[in-house]
Amino acid sequence: MTTPATPSDKTPAGDDRNLVAVDATTALTFEDKLQLFWGKNRNAIFAVCALVVVVIVAKGGWEYLARQKELDIGNTYAVATTPEELKAFATAHPGHALAGIAQVRLADDAYKAGKAADAIAGYEKALTVIKDGPLAARAKVGRALAKVQTGKAADATNELKQLAGDANQFKAVRTEAVYHLTSLAVEAGNATEAQKYVDQLMQIDVSSPWTQRAMSARATLPATPAPVAPAAPEAKKDEPAAGVQVKLPGK
Repeated sequence: MTTPATPSDKTPAGDDRNLVAVDATTALTFEDKLQLFWGKNRNAIFAVCALVVVVIVAKGGWEYLARQKELDIGNTYAVATTPEELKAFATAHPGHALAGIAQVRLADDAYKAGKAADAIAGYEKALTVIKDGPLAARAKVGRALAKVQTGKAADATNELKQLAGDANQFKAVRTEAVYHLTSLAVEAGNATEAQKYVDQLMQIDVSSPWTQRAMSARATLPATPAPVAPAAPEAKKDEPAAGVQVKLPGK
């Protein structure tokens, strides 16, 4: 009878890393190091992930609230039709672009009503909100015209000239400014100035309605007289006139 073989005390060949606790000194592979890192930092990783989620949710919520606020402001502006409602809107939303537009509308109404001082104040309030662009130029033109109403024609002329001469401005703004300059020249009876502005309009935009209106206004004044040519110097009595040859006897 065969005696059974004595069991071997040797551990079968294989992965025996689990027999020794893995720590910073025994970790050899990337998996071991990753396991150590995860064991030490998993709570911090969970916290960072939670924080990122909170930030994303908060950002989305903030953007939603901002959009909703802008929508509410726009709806409030849309239903503001009377001067009182526009004033209330501008007061409630200082610094908002729509408040600047409300100020322009109020200034326009004041200008039409002959309240030049109120119009100037309104346009200046609008310009504190709207710094550039066509609406800012529109406010500047309105302010200049309101200054004409207050008798400050010189200031108005300077402001209109600045707009007219600014090559970066929209053509519509420049042509309107030059048209008003033409009108001021026509009112002053200055045909030479009026013609100068018409010529400027022809260079900026010959097809603009402002150019046509300026030409019509210019036509109400007499034509600019042509420059008089200087008189030729009078010939001396003993000298023949220029270009005339005199045949002397014996010559």
